[in-house]
Amino acid sequence: MAPKNQFHDFHPPIAQNGLYWVVPVPEGGLRYTDDGRTVTLEMKDVPVVDQPRWPALDATTTPATMNFKLVFKATEKPVAYEDPFKHFRVTGFLATAQLEAQVAVPEIGFTWKSDPLETSKSDFAVLGDHVNGKYYDAEHPASKPAAK
Repeated sequence: MAPKNQFHDFHPPIAQNGLYWVVPVPEGGLRYTDDGRTVTLEMKDVPVVDQPRWPALDATTTPATMNFKLVFKATEKPVAYEDPFKHFRVTGFLATAQLEAQVAVPEIGFTWKSDPLETSKSDFAVLGDHVNGKYYDAEHPASKPAAK
């Protein structure tokens, strides 16, 4: 149920094939440094919908657009999370994440812009690899004890 103070909820519309909350990343939208320790995802004019009463089934949608820039920077601290029963593994490094975003709903004359990227901070982020479902392999080297 949507919180009583929720006025906007922005997300990509559901695709014809049923895929939701996913949009294609355009050429050049994802950049990373040569050492792979900093990754930037920047997208402009992403078609989204404003759906204030989401997840209510009768929630109306209004076309909107979103611009954002998301920057991950890996620290030196390695991390590994694995749950073989759920076929889930993440390996990588703790990271910082910063985001700036802007949305516009032309039909109602609404715009919003976050604070600048430099003022953004995260409580938790990981930069690394993720494997789940049918791609999970319990014999992956990360799940084996080191040879002696």
